[in-house]
Amino acid sequence: MPSFKIVIAYDGGPFVGWQRQASGTSIQGLIEDALRELDDRDVAVVGAGRTDAGVHAIAQVASFTLVRETPAEVVVRSLNAKLPPEVRVRSAEEVPASFHARFDAKAKAYRYRLWNADVMDPFERAYVWHVPGSLDVAAMSQAARFVEGRHDFAAFQTVGGAGGPTERVVTSSSLTAERDELLTYDVTGDGFLRHMVRAIVGTLMEVGRGRQRPEWMRDVIASRDRAQAGRTAPAHGLFLVRVDYGDVQSSRHVA
Repeated sequence: MPSFKIVIAYDGGPFVGWQRQASGTSIQGLIEDALRELDDRDVAVVGAGRTDAGVHAIAQVASFTLVRETPAEVVVRSLNAKLPPEVRVRSAEEVPASFHARFDAKAKAYRYRLWNADVMDPFERAYVWHVPGSLDVAAMSQAARFVEGRHDFAAFQTVGGAGGPTERVVTSSSLTAERDELLTYDVTGDGFLRHMVRAIVGTLMEVGRGRQRPEWMRDVIASRDRAQAGRTAPAHGLFLVRVDYGDVQSSRHVA
């Protein structure tokens, strides 16, 4: 019974998110439906993270086990033949049966994209948050650095979240100007609360608009109060960029 790790890219716009739900089309559901045809049985697929409706992925990771002996290249080819064009399996590799896409993940990296110009590029509109008007990018970049480290990030958790511990370690947090109109916020950590990245971006926007000083970010974190932070940025600007697994080894790989 071979077990697999797959890397998936998807445009999250048409879907209800990663996780299968009672109604609507999910990425997990699409992959499980495709695997049912391949393996002639229900196949449970585990994702590294549960991206919300509208959130995109460059390299989401999932794991599952098949009954049939199936080469990795056949997994890639078969899934892509059945999935809609908005979802592509980029690679597959055979892994030990103990591998778990979620619990074995050591770190995740997200990117949020902002379009800072009066006129929106129609070809970018589905993948950025349009924020016209002047922004203090240097102040936003300074504020982003206060996110780094081990903190209680309760101030950035969505109201009515899942509960449980809210402490996380963020190893890098930076905002840069990719070009005149495009700003990107990149953050890597050992885990993220629901809507955490989008709430951080909304808080950075308060600094960018000049309504708060960069040091305010540190105060928001210390408050542990969601009401003290900025708004939750729209989902369609967010991308899951990478999932890291440290020393977890695979058996065979196909790109």
